Amino acid sequence: MKLVVDTLGGDNGATEIIEAIKLFKGEHPDVEIFAVGMKEDVDAIQDIAHPVYAKSILPMEAGVLEAMRDKESSMYVAVETLLKENADGIISSGSTGAYLSLATLKIKKIPGVIRPALITSFPTIIDNQNVVLLDVGANNENTKEELAQFAKMGLLYSQIVFHKENPHVYLVSNGSEKGKGSPLVKEAYSLLEKEPFFFGNMEARDILKGEADVVVFDGFTGNVYLKGSEGMAKMMSGLMKDAFKRSIFSKIGYLFAKKGFDELKSKMDYKKVGGALLVGVNSVVVKAHGNSDRQSFKAAMNVAYNLMDKRVVQQIKERFLGA
Repeated sequence: MKLVVDTLGGDNGATEIIEAIKLFKGEHPDVEIFAVGMKEDVDAIQDIAHPVYAKSILPMEAGVLEAMRDKESSMYVAVETLLKENADGIISSGSTGAYLSLATLKIKKIPGVIRPALITSFPTIIDNQNVVLLDVGANNENTKEELAQFAKMGLLYSQIVFHKENPHVYLVSNGSEKGKGSPLVKEAYSLLEKEPFFFGNMEARDILKGEADVVVFDGFTGNVYLKGSEGMAKMMSGLMKDAFKRSIFSKIGYLFAKKGFDELKSKMDYKKVGGALLVGVNSVVVKAHGNSDRQSFKAAMNVAYNLMDKRVVQQIKERFLGA
């Protein structure tokens, strides 16, 4: 397998991503890595990755025009390297808008896909059961047809990645009843209600209970939910830590409960997921968190590895075109 890595654009600079590549390569020596970045950075790991040189970094606020014009940016060079080397996947923690625009325009959409979406998974309260969420930020506005198509792509993703035979798909809404929701949700509901995989509306507070296999949002709402959930998980982790520091007795209590709280903290750690797939384009395109450290970027690389290994894009393309 071949994986292209954009080492620039993240909040923590190239150093953390270079270290993530080292950690990842130690676990996956079978993957051929193309590290795109500044010469001094990528030359330092030429024993484990092919260095590919770039001269600039796209700012986080970069849009599609700036992304297409700056052909020397690490992100543009990374996408070109993917195409030139016929690589299986690409990963970046840079500007989301620029990255997804470049991927859509240059890597191209799967025939029949109206609009790609960012798809990821969250742990639920049920052990070893994840819920698939999309769109979590590729689009600010969507149509009813796009939401209906997201539901079908999420269904295929759940079947391929999590081996769910008959995934239960829901639309997120402000109530579980059929008539609830924004005009967009109501219109999408009318397109989906006859599908055997569709189980109706679901409120955001119920998403992590484990009843749903796939939950569909418009991109704006999905991104708000994603970041709100990450913030809540971080806050809860901090509150628990502070609570056990209050006295000698709470510290002793923590020692007895440490295993349980470590498991809870691990389950709430959104950085373990690492990244999201841009589903609907002709390659594994993974977007890592902009503030990724070496561990979370390595987790995102593991996401890319698993998706490449399962041939997710090829399978979605085959099943989507065959539908």
